[in-house]
Amino acid sequence: MSQYTSDKTDFDGLATQDRYTGSRWKVLVIATDERYMLMRNGRFFSTGNHPVETLLPIHHIAQAGYGIDVATVSGGPGKFEWWAYPKDDAATRTALDATRNAFRSPRRLADVIAGGLDDYAAIFIPGGHGAMNTIPAHTDVRDALDFFLDGRLIITLCHGPAALLAAGVGRDANPFAGYRIVAFPDSLDLGANIDIGYLPGQMPWNLGERLREAGIEIGNDDMSGATTRDRNLLTGDSPLAANRLGKESVLALLEEFGS
Repeated sequence: MSQYTSDKTDFDGLATQDRYTGSRWKVLVIATDERYMLMRNGRFFSTGNHPVETLLPIHHIAQAGYGIDVATVSGGPGKFEWWAYPKDDAATRTALDATRNAFRSPRRLADVIAGGLDDYAAIFIPGGHGAMNTIPAHTDVRDALDFFLDGRLIITLCHGPAALLAAGVGRDANPFAGYRIVAFPDSLDLGANIDIGYLPGQMPWNLGERLREAGIEIGNDDMSGATTRDRNLLTGDSPLAANRLGKESVLALLEEFGS
């Protein structure tokens, strides 16, 4: 775990001092509500959403003046990989303090959709292996993505792009086919992550493999902190990308929804 965690992040300030000063626009965070991933060998991996990949982008977005709402598929509490929490990091602590209750008592995604998504400028699906559990196969996630594909922003990183698979549920083709993203590389989940004991076995399915089968292009084969944007989809490859993706997300939000 020490090879993937640190007491502090690389937060080095905000992308801009500009802020959204209105009251309408918010960002909808879809968190995982599942703690465990059942591996192919029958063992369980204690997972959830990675705290750096979740809280650091949220910090940037909230500091830029955008409201944050949290939803899960079931309406149950969002789960964190607490063993990866950077205990000495002020930015993630600020974001956690501001959203703790929202993660403990999130809205049910179906209820958010039924109530209307018009006031959400973006959807954010954090990383962490837990994002691979229920989210990629759920029709509520598909329906939310449909809305944000049309003129809004979609932000995700690491294993969070698994959510893009939901867009193809019940369809002949995935509407994200042809999009180019960066994501956590299969080579690490199939190799080093098992070898060093980070994962207790092979995952039930492989993220990059499944995304490519859906026609989504992956532009990285390593973990370097890379980010990319294709149309309205912003992605990052790992926790190393969380700070940069947060900054890029804020600049994109201010450009599109700054008034």
